[in-house]
Amino acid sequence: MVLDLKWNEYLITNRQSLITKMKKKSYLCTNFLKENAMGFFSFFTKEKKETLDKGLSKTKESLFSKLSKAVLGKSRVDDDVLDNLEEILISADVGWETTVKIIDRLQARIQRDKYLGTDELNTILREEISSLMTENVAEERDDFSFETLHKPYVIMVVGVNGVGKTTTIGKLAHQFKQAGKSVMLGASDTFRAAAVDQLTIWSERVGVPIVSQGMNADPASVAFDTLQSAVAKNIDVVLIDTAGRLHNKVGLMNELSKIRKVMQKVIPDAPHEVLLVLDASTGQNAIEQAKQFTEATQVNALALTKLDGTAKGGVIIGISDQFKIPVRYIGLGEKMEDLQIFNAKAFVDSLFE
Repeated sequence: MVLDLKWNEYLITNRQSLITKMKKKSYLCTNFLKENAMGFFSFFTKEKKETLDKGLSKTKESLFSKLSKAVLGKSRVDDDVLDNLEEILISADVGWETTVKIIDRLQARIQRDKYLGTDELNTILREEISSLMTENVAEERDDFSFETLHKPYVIMVVGVNGVGKTTTIGKLAHQFKQAGKSVMLGASDTFRAAAVDQLTIWSERVGVPIVSQGMNADPASVAFDTLQSAVAKNIDVVLIDTAGRLHNKVGLMNELSKIRKVMQKVIPDAPHEVLLVLDASTGQNAIEQAKQFTEATQVNALALTKLDGTAKGGVIIGISDQFKIPVRYIGLGEKMEDLQIFNAKAFVDSLFE
């Protein structure tokens, strides 16, 4: 686990003064610092925080410019402000269902507190979105060196072409390797020659082995050979690429089901993780893809890419709420390290700070 020792030392030394300062800003930030100063920041370094802030800058700029207009000339949050906020959240690709939940929560706060000033809106909105995103979601990981009950730990990566699936696999392989894990790749996207070639380039770049049989090979056969090799070589983590394009949902379901069944001949409970990669810049289309893939296979983890190039970062809020599947990773740039483990509190804090 990579530690920013100077940052940690600063937090420990100045913990009390930081808490005092944060009290002046908001109750939520104070609690966050108290509960996480010794834990969360041990892996979420200053550099990662800066990368997250930069990656969300377009979403943040769009959101706050619209929020400022929504409350212009208003001293309290009334029906007009809530109507404007509803439009803002929908335009930020939060999604209709999730937006309604957020507005309902704000209305409940107004009824309970009898009055909600527009100067409090950002803080209250942050609290409610943070609460919404952390409900019914499995415990988040804090680094790439997590200990598993399975060896090898098999991750089947799914998603349509163009979302950054192969790049995500390469970056994951790099970061697992940096965390001291042995990694193997399986090129089961055999419908495109470019897919096998791209994954091979990543395996060479990262310095991890790959199992491939070329274009038009049986994807399940490639996965079977990959797992057999991984078991024989005592590999820690296996990343299996899969096709991003099939003619219809039935074909997708059958192909992914076949790969799963064949892998289970080698490792009965494989895959341990089915990671769906989505392009955040596609907004609501990403939500539709999530619907299709969760119906086709047992997705239990999500990765959102290209956040740094879009103002539609709010789609993470909608996806997290609607599917109750943990967002494991977010892509914030081109560098290997720009793929980060997702933390809901850090995301919301960065978005609203």
